[in-house]
Amino acid sequence: MRLILSAAAVLAACSLAPGFAAEAVLPPLRPWDGASRSLAVSPDHPWATPTEVSELTASPSYEETMAWLARLAAQTPDLEIGSIGGSWSGHPIPMVIASALTDKSPEALAADGRPIALVHAGIHAGEIDGKDAGMMLLRDMTVLGTRRDLLEQAHLLFIPILNVDGHERSSPYGRMNQRGPARTGWRTNARNLNLNRDFAKLETPGIRALVAAIERWRPDLHVDLHVTDGVDFQYDITWGYNGPHAGSPAIAGWLDAHLTPAAERALEAAGHVPGPLFFPLDEAHLERGLIEWTAPPRFSHGYGDARHLPSVLVENHSLKPFDQRVLGTRVFLESVLRSLAADHRSLREAVAADRARRPDPLTLDWTLPDSPEETHRLLGIESRQVVSEITGGLVVEWTGRPITRTVPWLTMSVPRASASRPVAYWIPPAWGEIAERLRMHGITVEQWPEARALDVEMYRLSETALVGQDAGIADQANAVFEGRARVRATATLERRRESFPAGSFRVPTDQPLGSLAMLLLEPDSPDSFLQWGYFLEILQRTEYFEAYVMEPTARRMMAEDPELAAAFRAALEDPAFAADPRRRLEWFYEKTPWLDERFRLYPVARETDTPK
Repeated sequence: MRLILSAAAVLAACSLAPGFAAEAVLPPLRPWDGASRSLAVSPDHPWATPTEVSELTASPSYEETMAWLARLAAQTPDLEIGSIGGSWSGHPIPMVIASALTDKSPEALAADGRPIALVHAGIHAGEIDGKDAGMMLLRDMTVLGTRRDLLEQAHLLFIPILNVDGHERSSPYGRMNQRGPARTGWRTNARNLNLNRDFAKLETPGIRALVAAIERWRPDLHVDLHVTDGVDFQYDITWGYNGPHAGSPAIAGWLDAHLTPAAERALEAAGHVPGPLFFPLDEAHLERGLIEWTAPPRFSHGYGDARHLPSVLVENHSLKPFDQRVLGTRVFLESVLRSLAADHRSLREAVAADRARRPDPLTLDWTLPDSPEETHRLLGIESRQVVSEITGGLVVEWTGRPITRTVPWLTMSVPRASASRPVAYWIPPAWGEIAERLRMHGITVEQWPEARALDVEMYRLSETALVGQDAGIADQANAVFEGRARVRATATLERRRESFPAGSFRVPTDQPLGSLAMLLLEPDSPDSFLQWGYFLEILQRTEYFEAYVMEPTARRMMAEDPELAAAFRAALEDPAFAADPRRRLEWFYEKTPWLDERFRLYPVARETDTPK
């Protein structure tokens, strides 16, 4: 008989009291009493959020969240609660529309002219600070009236829980390296997929619904609220976006000039320690340097960069207390709305400039420079390395003592892969689901009613391999990654005359989302549909040879072609090749007209001249 123990039974057997993993072994905590505490109402206030009722120690369930929001909306005409879609478990994904307009439709908000901010929390449902901060802000903008002016200046679309399935997988043991809340949700959804790896492939209901909402509501600014993992430092809230070297340089310039300085001033005045989003080269030795990341389009802010939607990724510090993190997020969101209201005209100009760009070549992937080009001040926490009694190796201990040091700073701004910009891509009707996925992103896709024959470029793949997790994203090589077997291949262009049946799809690149189309269709792009495993069929060989036929054919080929015979003798100098009879015959087979000429031919073609 197989014995299966529950998590509670395992914890009991290990003598770990509830809350042990969440607090007892975490690094020392520095005291904090910022001015932002005044933003929270007392637990007995009639409009206290469920989190404030708990004195900022707990976060409410989905039902409790929706009940409080419904009560709030019933008291003010300025709020409307809708749904952008549903989760796999059947929960509606709520969105609150905060607007002074009576008509809160996308068309009415667009016609009004005031800027629109789209904010979502709980894409990783254990990192839920944004939900509770957003509820406080909605209350302050409406029934409490302390931030009524924000409602007069901008419209807010607030999704409190994007990953509803993960949110309801709630327990005290969701994130062992995070200080609160008392119970947290789970990182992934009901099918164990990470929504914040899905913006390119659009496989989860939550991200499909979010991208559809972006298409429908056309926000001016997009904010994704998280809590980070990793090293200890003084910052309690950090944020980032792809820089001016990447896909939306004018937008990045606006964020640098307007949003970031204003948010830093507001947070510092409220007693918080804001900082840039970074990743260490070496978690045990921060002095070796910090990395400013350029995100690919699978991530929220990388996707925003690719589609020219101003997108900001917020990462609160998991080792700071829950109340401090929630209040910091509350200050940040107010500051963002004020920056947007004050400078939305210049932001819209930046968006228009980026949407008009047609970079050629287009960078598909970024990497780090060989050496740092600048240094930054780091507000860190002192650490030391000690020998572990458990592993025998070194482990980092954080002392809690603040230190300030100047460290190398490396921006992921060096192109690692690029592609020239074709006039358009052609997709055969057999791969219609690829065209449909492009349309889900808002990319213009034409469908041609008649057959066409065109001179095009197509990629031939070699050195193909199925791989798991990407190197550089995490230190593991799983057999699968986000439910898919990813593909690595060397792609070589060839010119050919190709026939496209009636119903084939044409994707022009002279459109605002043309660069996004390239990132999804170029094989060397890390978020291409090829690398996500949508074209596995072309890697399968379906016709073969028999040795009793191929052997005499090979002898005849050698007799009729002295150059071929010489090349074969040269190939025999490789001992491994010489020792493998099947590989010898394979060598000849690949030079016959019987070889499948479409084997490893990527079926998406590049049109480089406008068709007649």
